[in-house]
This record gives sequence, structure tokens and C-alpha cells, in this order.
Amino acid sequence: MTLKELQEKFQAKQAALAAVFDEAKTDDGSIDFTKVTCLGDDVKGSIAVAEKVNAMNDELNDIYDNELKPLQDADRAARDLKSRERATDGGVVHPETGKPTDAAPVIKSLGGHVIDAELFKNWNSGVGRGESIVVPDYGLAELKTTMSTTAGWGPESTRTGLVVDAVTRPIQLLDLIPAGQTGMAAVVYMEETTRTHSDAEIAEAAAYPESAFALTERSSTVRKIGAHLPVTDEQLQDVPMVQGYIDQRLRFGVRQRLDSQILNGDGIAPNLTGILNTAGIQTQAKGADPVPDAIYKAMTLIRVTGRAVPGAVVMHPNDWQDVRLLRTADGIYIWGSPSETGQERIWGLPVVQADSIVENTALVGDFANFSQLVERRGIEVKLGLINAQFTTGLQTLRADMRVAMLVYRASAFCTVTGI
Repeated sequence: MTLKELQEKFQAKQAALAAVFDEAKTDDGSIDFTKVTCLGDDVKGSIAVAEKVNAMNDELNDIYDNELKPLQDADRAARDLKSRERATDGGVVHPETGKPTDAAPVIKSLGGHVIDAELFKNWNSGVGRGESIVVPDYGLAELKTTMSTTAGWGPESTRTGLVVDAVTRPIQLLDLIPAGQTGMAAVVYMEETTRTHSDAEIAEAAAYPESAFALTERSSTVRKIGAHLPVTDEQLQDVPMVQGYIDQRLRFGVRQRLDSQILNGDGIAPNLTGILNTAGIQTQAKGADPVPDAIYKAMTLIRVTGRAVPGAVVMHPNDWQDVRLLRTADGIYIWGSPSETGQERIWGLPVVQADSIVENTALVGDFANFSQLVERRGIEVKLGLINAQFTTGLQTLRADMRVAMLVYRASAFCTVTGI
């Protein structure tokens, strides 16, 4: 395959990978692989798309390292050879004819002209002393001073418009929790708190056994999350992109706070009640077990006691690092070779790395079936004036949302402590 053909192949695969990320990009700049459809019907869902993306990236790296780069290096060597041949074939190459020209003239200094003058040579040997040495045709061109950035001015630099975000925690957990909507100030539902099945075999003319069921009303109050930012009129008017930038960052801040609340909210108004502070969730201590064993025991508790199906594991990145680096006695990495990306899965469950969860504690749960975020109103950004802002030339941008967090079955979740 020629270099041009290989470059076209590489660019086509690069474009296919870029299309996936373009399709997955959300309004706040994060990545949502559940939106991706360009990979076909066989590749659906965050995990499947992520695995496909990793495979495409590995293939591109392999093509570049083992095929494209060697050909590019060889092509560069050929061009270097031609450059060296032109530089050593007798002079400077003419840009149009490609043939060498005479070397550029050397401009002598004033002292050089004097030393080379015939009269000075005679004078230096004692002949012709008393006569004047005349240096012909030495004018402004020969006396010029080199103009540099220190004697003149530096080159102009134009700002690109790129804004590099400050270091902040990304959205990590929202994709785990199903979303819904409500038109009320609280989400009220019924929970079956008594379920007694007395079904049994019955003899002829014998009494039927009695079953018992009881329902209890549950409620989760809608809470508000928001922030505001005062901005000068000039800032909004003179920088066209600033309003969109501020709008996007305020929206992100609301979602980031919600992302933390669904896990750690203490339930004291106006906080949501996060999963970790929900009464009745189960706990599995690591004890002397390896971390994978403790997590599997938590999964079993969810299946047996919670009568649910665990769907994901939430771990702090530092804790997942310890698992990812686990090795056998002879030094083989259990979660795969360091040369590979490795799957972020344990016992078949996806691992969500979230630094909003406290270190040394993992959370296993059936997030899809027994938790839900219910919006009363989605994120809304408003621009207005408060207090004396009309006379001081300020405006206020405000972003907020109203949402309730529900955990329908606490025993469908289990913490793993001491990992």
C-alpha cells in the first residue's frame, strides 16, 4: 500500500471515530455514549459504545505505529536527501530553475575594507606612509544596523478564543439514575410494606389460608438547586461569546451539584436524600476478604435480601486503582496487561469511578429499577436586575432546577466498607 493510500485509510478511520464523539457530545461539553447511533443497531448503550471506541482507537494507534509512521519516516528521509544534495552541489538553488546560483555576496565591515586595501598593505610594510586610504562605495547599506524584536517591536499575537476549563469534578453519576417528571411539589407513591403469601395446598372442604398485604404512602419533596453570577453590561456586550459561556458553566454547576446530591445528600432541607443516607440500605464489610470477594458478597445481599439485580458499582478512582493493579503471585495483572486499556468491570458489572464517594467505600446497587430522579422543572437560566444593578451597570445570570430524588427500595443497594 502506498503512503497516500495508507493516509487516506487512516483519515477515514479517524473521521469515523470523530463522528462518534461528535454525536455523543452534550450541551455542557461532556460525553454521553447513549446518544450514539452511527455505529449501527448492534452497538448500543454506554458500555458497548465505549468498548467499540476503545477498539477503534487501538486500531488507529496500530496503523499509525506499525504502518503509517514508518512510511512517513522513509518519505521524510527521501526529502532530506534531496535537500542535502541541493545544499552541496555548488551554491544556492534557484527557486524556479532548481539550479545552483552563485553564493550570496558577503558584505565586509569598514575595518575589513581597510585591511584589504592595497594602500594599507603597502603602508604596513613601510611604503607610502602619509597617504590617505580611501574606501570606495561604503554607504548606508554597509552601515545598516540589524533590526530585531529588541530594537523594533515584537510580533503581534492574536488570542485564539479557546477557553481552557478550570480543574473541576466532571458529571459522573447522573447517567446511572433513570429520570422522570412531575407537576407537583412532592412525589408521592405507595410502597408495599407487608406482603404475606399464605398460598398452600388445600384438602377438600378445608378452609383457604389467608394472605395479607399492606401499603404505606411515601413522599419525596422537590428541592431546588441553583446559583447566580453578577456580570457587567460591558462584559456581556463587548465579548460576544461570554453570555453563552456563562450560561453553559452555570448549567454545568447545577448538574454537578445534583450529581453529588444523589449520592451524598443528607436529606435535611433543602438537601436531597442521597442513596448513601437512605435508611435501610445494606452494608457489607470487607474484613479479611479481597476487594472483589467483598463486592460479590454485596451483590449476593442485593439478590437475596433486596430481591433485586445489581447493575453497577460506584468506586472512588483511588480504590479502583487498587483493584486494577491487583496481580497474581507471579506478577501477572488480573485485570489485564498494562499495555491495554482494560475493562472497567467487576463481576460483569460496570464500574463508575466517582470521586464524590468517600474513599474506602464502594456502592453496589440496582440503580435502574429502584432509584429515580424526578424533575419538577429542568435547568433554567434567567438574566435580570437586582438591587442597585440598574444604576451600576450590572446584570445577574441565575440558573436553577427543581428535582426530587427517590430510592424505591433501600435494600436494593449495599455499601462495601473498608476496601
